[in-house]
Amino acid sequence: MRKIPLPGTAVDQLDTPVLVIDLDALEKNINVIATHYSDTKIKLRPHVKNHKSPQIAWMQVNAGGTVGGVCAAKVSEAEVFVEAGFPNVLIANQIVSAPKIQRLMSLAKRANLMVVVDDLEQVKLLSESALKTNSTLGVLIEVNTMMRRGGIRSVEQGVSLAREIVAAPGLVFKGVQSHQVPETDAPNMAERFDQGQKFIGMVLDVKSAIEEVGITVEIVSTGESWSYDIAASMPGVTEIEGGTYIVMEVPYSYMSEFTLAAKVIGTIVSKPSENTAIGDISIEAIGSPNGPPTVEAQEDVVVESMSLEHTVLKSTNSMPLDVGDRYTLLTHQQDITMNRWDQYVGIRNGVVEAVFDVTARGCSN
Repeated sequence: MRKIPLPGTAVDQLDTPVLVIDLDALEKNINVIATHYSDTKIKLRPHVKNHKSPQIAWMQVNAGGTVGGVCAAKVSEAEVFVEAGFPNVLIANQIVSAPKIQRLMSLAKRANLMVVVDDLEQVKLLSESALKTNSTLGVLIEVNTMMRRGGIRSVEQGVSLAREIVAAPGLVFKGVQSHQVPETDAPNMAERFDQGQKFIGMVLDVKSAIEEVGITVEIVSTGESWSYDIAASMPGVTEIEGGTYIVMEVPYSYMSEFTLAAKVIGTIVSKPSENTAIGDISIEAIGSPNGPPTVEAQEDVVVESMSLEHTVLKSTNSMPLDVGDRYTLLTHQQDITMNRWDQYVGIRNGVVEAVFDVTARGCSN
């Protein structure tokens, strides 16, 4: 087991590879959202799949501008955060297997728990279990806007499903939910607002139709880091499920108000040719489904490949990195990268200040 570094340890004394979090950048990112939502009706529901750390989630909640609870991707994540004391958790996925539903009902006795549905069969399964366990579970309807995975496909389907949820014993209809990503890479502000308003507008259309048949819609949970300001400008939205903004990733650099906070530091272990260097960061240390990571502060150096053992770095000119030198990789997929680690090392002014436990790491069921 890796030894946890003590506060005050210099960054250049850390064993590598190591994932570090720039605490100034982390706090800046948290404060952007907290300040933006401090005096608005809409609030943040931090999506904890992006960092998997209750310590960081409490930093988000304590900064203000949140609903006081979190959003999770899996039942296992929700279990970790209920155990950490969070009073309300929304699981933004459909839950259908009997073992997971049993765990869900157990959690519902300890916290205000909510899940999303998009099909009547899901409603029936949840209601039956709620009755058997004398539990009460909040339910939201997921609306497909552009991801083409989970979510209802029409306003009419949403109204019909809302009626079924209201009539289902043990369930409480809470509202509607969605998730979406930009249609274009690095959209400018006008493009962001055009796309965000279109997608979120689809969710609000379902909300309005449900309300027209006399059913109260308490929660409209939508929006993400890229649309946090768009959602706040649209009456009817109550919360966003922001996640990426917390530590950021290279493809989101167009959101200039946020700063890249998570970085993986490695050491060059070999230099087999004039323009090639081998580093000790393996693919197990940094997620790369959206392309290879970026080498920080080395414009001429790129990641050519990664394996279970190392990184191959190439330079267009003479390789500026020598054996023993440190190098830093910036992720293009932060949530997968964060899930690679048991701890994150928080640094400020070149020294270790905190270590974050990643207690929800590997929570995939």
